[in-house]
Amino acid sequence: MKLQKNHLFHRATQAALILTLLAAAQPSLADQHYSQEVFFENSLSVASYPYSRGTVSAPSKLKLLDDKLPVETAEYISGPNALELQWQSMANGSWDAQLDVYQWRNREINWAGNTLFLWLWSEEGVTASDLPRMALIDLDRGHTAQQPLSAFTTDIKPKHWTRIRIPLANFTSTSLKPFAGNRLSGIVIAQGTPDAKPHTLYIDDIRIESDHPLQQAPKPPTALQARGYERHVDLHWSSPDDPTIAQYVIYRSLNGVPYKAVGVQRYGVDRYSDYLGDPHTTASYKVSSRTSAMAESLTTDAATATTHPMTDDELLSMVEEASFRYYWDAAEPVSGMARESQPGADDVIALGASGFGVMAMVVAVDRGFITREQGVDRMLQITSFLERADRYHGAWPHFLSGSTGHTIAVFGIYDDGADLVETSFLMQGLLTARQYFNHDNPKERELHDNITALWRGVEWDWFRATPKRDALYWHWSPDYGFHIANRLQGWNEVMITYMLAIASPTHPVPASLYSTGYTREGTGEPYGIKHTYFGIPLEQGYVEESPGPLFFTEYSYLGYDPRGMRDKYTNYFRNNRNEALVSQAYSVANPGHFKGYGANSWGLTAVDGPNDRYHEYKPFVTDDGTIAPTGAIAAYAYTPEASLAALKHWYRDLGAQLWDIYGFRDSFNEQENWYSGIAMGLNQAPQTVMIENGRTGLVWHTFMSNPEIRLMQKAIGLTQDFDTIPKNGPSDKTP
Repeated sequence: MKLQKNHLFHRATQAALILTLLAAAQPSLADQHYSQEVFFENSLSVASYPYSRGTVSAPSKLKLLDDKLPVETAEYISGPNALELQWQSMANGSWDAQLDVYQWRNREINWAGNTLFLWLWSEEGVTASDLPRMALIDLDRGHTAQQPLSAFTTDIKPKHWTRIRIPLANFTSTSLKPFAGNRLSGIVIAQGTPDAKPHTLYIDDIRIESDHPLQQAPKPPTALQARGYERHVDLHWSSPDDPTIAQYVIYRSLNGVPYKAVGVQRYGVDRYSDYLGDPHTTASYKVSSRTSAMAESLTTDAATATTHPMTDDELLSMVEEASFRYYWDAAEPVSGMARESQPGADDVIALGASGFGVMAMVVAVDRGFITREQGVDRMLQITSFLERADRYHGAWPHFLSGSTGHTIAVFGIYDDGADLVETSFLMQGLLTARQYFNHDNPKERELHDNITALWRGVEWDWFRATPKRDALYWHWSPDYGFHIANRLQGWNEVMITYMLAIASPTHPVPASLYSTGYTREGTGEPYGIKHTYFGIPLEQGYVEESPGPLFFTEYSYLGYDPRGMRDKYTNYFRNNRNEALVSQAYSVANPGHFKGYGANSWGLTAVDGPNDRYHEYKPFVTDDGTIAPTGAIAAYAYTPEASLAALKHWYRDLGAQLWDIYGFRDSFNEQENWYSGIAMGLNQAPQTVMIENGRTGLVWHTFMSNPEIRLMQKAIGLTQDFDTIPKNGPSDKTP
């Protein structure tokens, strides 16, 4: 079997369009300096730093909060905080504290430099001989002997930040496998001289870089804008093209007091969210550029904004717009599509997340967040890229390189080909865009034709795989065929895959596959499992003793409208609404006694948790206290009252930790005092889209206007069930 590619060429108009968009795009290395240089910049968690741990043996002392290092908020280099190391070293005692690197998804730990730099501050000062000792650990558990910090610095002066330079080559390996400095993952700070004196050091801005820090001031940012919302101010500026920049420094003045640095933003990102917490505050801002050696540019001119109370509708629009920005501001610049995560691998674009982002773009145009022309131009860029990107029997892989359009096999050697589910998520978005951008002008006609050609090119019937041909299969590889024998069957997120395969105008599968494949009839495996949780009935439950993760109720239904029709098992609008209500009821009951759960804080779904690993969080079976805002917010189309309650609580009460430039953070765990530092392409757009579906039904109406979809419903044999279309939007009431 050989890779099938479309032999397409660049049309002159498309090439000109791409060049124009690239000229205005964000710097392609949005993660520059950050993944490959920054070990610690600041803590998203208050009180203590989750990627630290300490131990102490009496009579020595070490200040710990929940066995972790405390966070200092008054003194810092990289705002808004630093780490506090407070100790007393005694004879016959010991203490140590370990700092681990935050390994977010797809982060490659391969440090660009050979020297460890960190900043130290002390109120009283610390003589060099009284400083602690340090050892290092790498990702493969290689480790080193201790070195005294006094070998790298003189005395730490009182009330003065001192930068310490520590060559990694100065450390001697003490492990079976030699220590690899380029894979440094842990820094151990341990008791030094037992001087019996109490000491406090603040530690900040830990980096691994070359031994040639730049001293020349970088180019300054320009055109700072500030916009006030209810509890936060959104800042946006124009970024200079200057790779010597390590950070942008945000300065704030409240009520006319002198400006103070309150935060930093990484190079390649030109937006910052300053959470003030007060709906009646006026703040002025300036922003500068800074190298890692603290060579700093001039600041921008000042920009001023005022926070103000907001209505429910205004809050909903705020979340829609902020979540959409992930697909606009952080888009991969060549393709115009959604990166898997940010911070994260800059070149990795995710096909399904990009489809969700396309639907969010439709909302953005309709709400006026961007112009219609901007939306059309971006869609022409995306479809032009998709035409020439790797395809396998018309289907795209899960991940593509944005720069080359070639497959990236993130999930291993066998994941080097088609991903039919991600293709269906993408196509759900493209078909929505085809119907929305329907004006009779050259660009929108071209876009219509581009999407139609892509839609007609997907060979859905190829993925029937087995001799029985009674189901679709998830993956196909040009080298390994259907080695990943993942049969698509529900209840899960793949209903839309079957629906589009049946709806295909060129390569359809029989409508009977909806029953033999998705609902598993004739396989001996159950579907349509009925459960009742907390008095709430589910007509289609999960196989396990759990209602399942909430993304089951979202991914297939961002475009496909589940109202008004049903199969023989359930009406999926009603069932999805009840699943969301069960998730809320579960958080109210809180059988695991996790901190922060309640009627206004709920939503278990699939996200990265405190251990930096992806989990399907499900009530009763896989719950560790991790909540994903996308779970509850993207349920707004089903449960507006319950979802709005969560939105208000998370924004108004937890916004200092939970709100960021792309809206709510990906996930959080109050039990562990942990907040995700990334945004994920799969999780921001569903909030924009499903809020809008709950408010106006825009994306549902638009996707369903594709003539192939109504024909598909008839072919499957879905029947009318209009009792789930409320006159005034969705309701939280159970049937």
